[in-house]
Amino acid sequence: MSRKNVFIISGVVLAAAAVVGANLYFKKDKGLTVNTEVVKTRDLEAIVAASGKIQPKRLVQISADTPGRVVNLAVNEGDRIKKGQFLLQIDPKSLRTRVESNAASLGAAQASLGAAQASMEQSRQAIETARVQLEQARQNLTRQQDLWRQQLTTREALERAENDVKAAQSALQEREKQLAAQQSQVTAQSSRIAQERATLESARYDLSKNTIASPIDGIVTRRNIQEGETAVIGTMNNAGTVLLTVADMSVIQAEVEVDETNIPSVDLGQIAKITIDALPDKTFKGHVTEIGNSPIQAAGATNQQNTGTQATNFKVVVVLDEAVPDVRPGFTCTADITTATRKAVTAVPIPAVAVRELIHDANGQIVKEPKTDKRRRAPTPETVASAAELKPGQTRKETEGVFVIRDGKAEFIPIKMGIAGDKYFEVLSGLKQGDQVITGPYSSVRGMSDGDLVKVDNGKKK
Repeated sequence: MSRKNVFIISGVVLAAAAVVGANLYFKKDKGLTVNTEVVKTRDLEAIVAASGKIQPKRLVQISADTPGRVVNLAVNEGDRIKKGQFLLQIDPKSLRTRVESNAASLGAAQASLGAAQASMEQSRQAIETARVQLEQARQNLTRQQDLWRQQLTTREALERAENDVKAAQSALQEREKQLAAQQSQVTAQSSRIAQERATLESARYDLSKNTIASPIDGIVTRRNIQEGETAVIGTMNNAGTVLLTVADMSVIQAEVEVDETNIPSVDLGQIAKITIDALPDKTFKGHVTEIGNSPIQAAGATNQQNTGTQATNFKVVVVLDEAVPDVRPGFTCTADITTATRKAVTAVPIPAVAVRELIHDANGQIVKEPKTDKRRRAPTPETVASAAELKPGQTRKETEGVFVIRDGKAEFIPIKMGIAGDKYFEVLSGLKQGDQVITGPYSSVRGMSDGDLVKVDNGKKK
C-alpha cells in the first residue's frame, strides 16, 4: 500500500472518529426540562358538580273530578294566583239537574214519611181507645157475673158482656198489628230518606267541584285546556286530563343527577352553590335535602343495561336558601356541592400525581429496585423477563405518588391522598412542606422514571 493511500485511510478514520465523538457529546443525557412547584399548606374544598333542573318544592297538578265542558277559564300561563282564587268552571247543567231531581225525590220521601207518621199517631190513639173500651167491657162483664151469681140478671146479658170483652180484645189486637205495620213503613221511609239525602249531598258535592279554585299560592306554569274543551276524569287504566299546573315558587329546589361514584360523599345538609343557565354571572346558596336511594331510570334503560353503556346516576335535591328573581320551573342549572373542607393541609398540584407499578413485600412495604442505566432504550426480552421476576411474597401494585427533585434527579415518592380540591390533592403522608415536586410538562411526568435526570425551568410551563 502506498504512503498516499495510508494517509487517506487515516484521514477517513479520524474524520469518522470525530463525527462519532461529536454525536456522543451532543447526545449526552443532560436531563429533562421540567416545571416544579414547592409543596405548601392550603385550604381545600372537595366539590361534586352535577347538573339538573330547577323545580318548585310544591307543585300541584289540577285535574277534573267531574267530566264536562269547560265554560269559564279565568287564568293563563304565567299568572300569579292566590289560594282560593277561582280558576275555571265545568258546565254545571247536568249536575244541577241531578241535584234538583234528587231534591224532589227527597221531598216526596219526606212527605210520605210525614203521612206515615201521621197514620201511626192515629193508630196509637186508636189503640188507647181500644184499651179503654176493653177495660170497660171487662168491668161490665165483672158486674154481670156478680149479678148472675145473685140471680139478678139474665143469661143473655151475661153472654153479651162476655162477647163485648172478646170484641174489645180483638179490636185492640187489630190496632196493634196496624201500628206495627205502620212502624215498619216509617222505618223504611226513614231509610229511604237517608239514602235520598246522601244522594242529594253527593250530587251537591259533585256540583261544587265544577268550580275549581287554587289550592295554593303560586304561578300557573302550565295550562293544558282551552275554554270549550271537555275535561276527562281519570280511571284505573286511563289517566285523567291535567287541566292546570300550579307551582309555589316561594321555595325552589334544584333536582340534579349525581354520578354513583360521588354519591357516597354526598350527605344531607351539605352546602351547595347553584348556577342557573338562564341567569348567568350569578350563584345562589343552597343545601342538600334529599338523596335518592334508587338510580334514575331513563328511557330505554333496559336495553342500555344489557349493553353495559348506561351511566348510573342518583337524584339529589338541593333547596335554595335565597330568593331567585324571575325563575321558572325547568330552568337548567348546575349545583356545586361542597362534600368536604380542609384548613391548612399539605397539598400537591393535581398534575403532579402519577401512578407507577411498584414492588411490595409480604408486609406491604415498598421494595426499592436496584438503580440501572436510565438512558432510554427499547426494552429487550431479557429486561422484560427480569422485571417480571419477583421473590416469594412480593407483588406488583399500582401506587400513587409524585416525583420530587433530589440532587438533580427525579425520585418517585409514594403518597397517601385525602380529598381532591379544584386544583390540589390533600396529602396525608409522604410529603412535607418545602418539597419540590415536578408538575409538568404532562408528557414528561407521564413517561418519567425514578432516577431520571431533570432540569428545572419554571419559566416555560406548559
